[in-house]
Amino acid sequence: MRPRQEIIEIFSTFLVFDADRLQGWVTDPRLRRSIERSLTQLSESERSEAFLELYWYKAWQTQGSHLAQSHLAADLQEPCYWAAFKATRCFESVEYSFSDCFQVAIASLEKVLQGFDSKRNISLKGFANLKFRSVIKDTLRQRWITDICTPWALLHKLSKKRLIESLQNAGLASDKIQQYVLAWTCFNTLYAPNETLRRTRTTRKMVKPEQETWEAIATLYNQYRHTQLSATAPLVSSSDLEKWLTACATAARQYLYPSSTSINAPKRGQDEGELLDDLPDNVEPALTAMIGEEEALATNQVNAVLLDAIKQLEPSLQQLLQLYYVQGLSQQQIAKQLQVQQYTISRQLTKIKRSLQQYLIQWSQETLHISPNLDVLESISTMLEEWLKVHYGQK
Repeated sequence: MRPRQEIIEIFSTFLVFDADRLQGWVTDPRLRRSIERSLTQLSESERSEAFLELYWYKAWQTQGSHLAQSHLAADLQEPCYWAAFKATRCFESVEYSFSDCFQVAIASLEKVLQGFDSKRNISLKGFANLKFRSVIKDTLRQRWITDICTPWALLHKLSKKRLIESLQNAGLASDKIQQYVLAWTCFNTLYAPNETLRRTRTTRKMVKPEQETWEAIATLYNQYRHTQLSATAPLVSSSDLEKWLTACATAARQYLYPSSTSINAPKRGQDEGELLDDLPDNVEPALTAMIGEEEALATNQVNAVLLDAIKQLEPSLQQLLQLYYVQGLSQQQIAKQLQVQQYTISRQLTKIKRSLQQYLIQWSQETLHISPNLDVLESISTMLEEWLKVHYGQK
C-alpha cells in the first residue's frame, strides 16, 4: 500500500479493492473540494493532519456531521488496512478475505468515534487501530466458533432470545416460533454434552443425538405442548423435531453471520451501474445508533471502574504502569532503573493486571450479570491490555 503524504489526499481518498487485491487510492471529489475549502480558511500552523483530524472529529461530535464522518473515514484508511492485514494472518482458518476484514473494520467507524475521548493522550488513529483490531478479532473468533460448531452444538450455545430473533429474521409466524422454541427447550433439557466433552471443553463437537434421544425429546415435547402452546397443538414425531431443530440451527447461522454482497457489485441483469448507486446519501439506521449508544455507555462504565481500581493501587505499582505504558520501557529497562530483578517487575505487572481483572469481573457480575468462564476471562484480559494502552497513550 502506498502511504499518503499530502493533507488533501489523506482526508479525501479511499482504498479500492478488486476482489481481494488492493488496487490503490481513489479520490472522492466532494471531499476533495471540502478539504480544499477548509485549508483556505486555516492558518499555516493549523494545516496539519493532527489538527484537521481533531477538527473533523469535533464537527462530527457536536453536529453529527455526515461530511465530517466521511473525512474521518478517509483519514482512518491506513489503520483499518493494517488491522485487517494482521487479522488475516492470525485467523487463516476463517474464510474471511483481506477485503472482508477491511470492511468489517471500517463498518465499525461510528462505534470507534463514539468510544474515542479527545481528552486522552492518544491520537484518533492510535485509538482506531486498537479498536479496529479488536472488532475484527472478535468477529473472526465468533465466526470461527460458529463455523466449526455442529448444528447441535450451536443449538446448545444459543440463548432463547437469540433463537427467537433468528427465527423472526427467517420470517416464521409467531405460532411456529413458539413450537420451535419449545422443541429447542426440550432438546437442551434432554441432550447435554457428555462428561468427556465437559472435561475437554469441546462442546462444539457435539454429534447428532441417537434415535432414542430423539424419541425422548418428542415425548417431552408432546407432554408440554398443551400447557406451553395451546390445547389444540398437534402431536409431533421425532423426525419432525429433528427437522425443526435443524431449521433452527440454519436460521441462527444465517442471522448471526448473514451472507454479504459487496456494494460495488454490478446490478443484476444490467450492463452498467453498481448496487452502491442505489444507496441514499445519508443513512442513519436506528439500530446502529442504539448499539453505539449502549456501547459508549458500557465503555464509560468500564473506564470508571478501571480508573477507580488504579487509584487504589500502591503508588509504586502506579509508577510501574507509567514506566511500562507511558514511557514504553521494557521490563528489563524498568528493573535496571529501579535496581531490582527483572522477574520482580514481571510478577508485579502480573499482580496489577490480576487485580484490575478482578474489578472487571466483579463489575460484569453485578452490572451485566455475566458469570466468569474461560471465554469471558480471555475477553476481559484482552480488553484490559488494550484499555491500558489507550489510557496511558501507547501507540
